[in-house]
Amino acid sequence: MTVTSFQHPLINEVKACRICAGFLPLGPKPVFVVHPEAKILVVGQAPGTKVHATGIPWNDPSGDQLRRWLGVDRDTFYDPSIFGIVPMGFCYPGKGKGGDLPPRPECAPTWHAKLLELMPNLQLTLLIGQYAQKYYLGNVRKGSLTETVRAFESYLPRFIPLVHPSPRNKRWQKNNPWFEEKVVPILQFEVGKILQSVHEP
Repeated sequence: MTVTSFQHPLINEVKACRICAGFLPLGPKPVFVVHPEAKILVVGQAPGTKVHATGIPWNDPSGDQLRRWLGVDRDTFYDPSIFGIVPMGFCYPGKGKGGDLPPRPECAPTWHAKLLELMPNLQLTLLIGQYAQKYYLGNVRKGSLTETVRAFESYLPRFIPLVHPSPRNKRWQKNNPWFEEKVVPILQFEVGKILQSVHEP
């Protein structure tokens, strides 16, 4: 399976990015999906080792959980005319004590605004994890990730902040059952509404 962005000089420029090459243990391999028809943008953290190896974003257990939350299958998720995928860090950042290192700080300020200009039809942006929420919500985010996600309705219709779907966050999900009860159904409703508009003649 391959997931490709459309052809554009900027896409090639990002793929060739070497800004933080000296900090990347596996070397640069930007993983992202951009298409001018994309309706939903997924802003996550950074690729893990499996995504780095395959070049397919969210091609791991975290992606399986995310697709379950969204209520979509793999074919829909990897349709670039529906989902754009632009992480906070485009390359695998390396391993830290408690998991992967944070996304490299160079990526988002360098590339996000330019890439978003190529996606003028976005209707919804999913902010997955604290790094995406801090960057996109700024001072309107709450004091913690949990509080920000709990206040998700206040960021609609443009954004929905989410906890990261990593298996490492199972304890958080167990301690916060309201996420599955309240956030996931509205997330699926908003995504379904966009998908329905795509499929209408």
